[in-house]
Amino acid sequence: MHTVRFSQVDVFTAVPFKGNPLAVVFDADGLDTAQMQAIARWTNLSETTFLLAPEHPDADYRVRIFTTGGELPFAGHPTLGTAHALCERGFQPRRPGRLIQQCGVGLVELGERAPGRWAFAAPPARIVPLPAEQRALLARALGSDTVDLDAAPCTVDNGAPWLLVRMNAAADCLALRPDHSLLAAVTSAAGSHGAAIYGPHAAGDPTDFEMRCLMTGGDFGFGEDPVTGSANAALACLLEAQHRRPAASYTVRQGTALQRDGRVVIDHDPDGRIWIGGACVTVIEGSFRY
Repeated sequence: MHTVRFSQVDVFTAVPFKGNPLAVVFDADGLDTAQMQAIARWTNLSETTFLLAPEHPDADYRVRIFTTGGELPFAGHPTLGTAHALCERGFQPRRPGRLIQQCGVGLVELGERAPGRWAFAAPPARIVPLPAEQRALLARALGSDTVDLDAAPCTVDNGAPWLLVRMNAAADCLALRPDHSLLAAVTSAAGSHGAAIYGPHAAGDPTDFEMRCLMTGGDFGFGEDPVTGSANAALACLLEAQHRRPAASYTVRQGTALQRDGRVVIDHDPDGRIWIGGACVTVIEGSFRY
């Protein structure tokens, strides 16, 4: 029997049980891929991360990210939550306020925006518009005629490919009752395993957009993800490409349909980089036996 340290972190919230939980397994160099996957299936969370010694000379640490169904090269809420758990346990970055994570997409930089609050630099993304012949099927799959036709749905791949779909308003996003089998057919044809549906809030709302992430199979699994860093990074890249971002800094709310209250803060710095951040809170600390 072996023991490793373990934390469970709620990500994109400062209030326990309102964000997206993440399991973080420390000192995981002794675990093989099959053991990691078995642990991720057992935790039954959207993602479980495993901290390893870095292989790249510029990295502070290496992380492997698993869903219940497979390994992801990158995911946002695991990146943020892992950094929070690691530093809370006393890890000292080589450069104060800056971390370099090594993962499947390469090196991802994180910066400390406030004490204990981190943001990651959005990885480069490939944007592919949804073919016109798929758009009518998408509307049927969503069961809605409120898709914003001025913003072409696109697959945005930053290591976790999402089909991004804009609705006319946040309320339209929350009202969706999709046909999941039809939606799975559309996302599969688009080279994705999930749809990130978003809509703008009315002026005066403290958040700029509402988002829902509907997972349709593959390594993403099935169901609705409470709060999704990779999808918000994808949205930030898409809004920039479409010249539709509301400001240099803006906020996305996610999880409302699941009785969560995730808040994702997106910042565009003067150098053109996009940062995805938010609060995290540790809910469970202990050890893991295997």
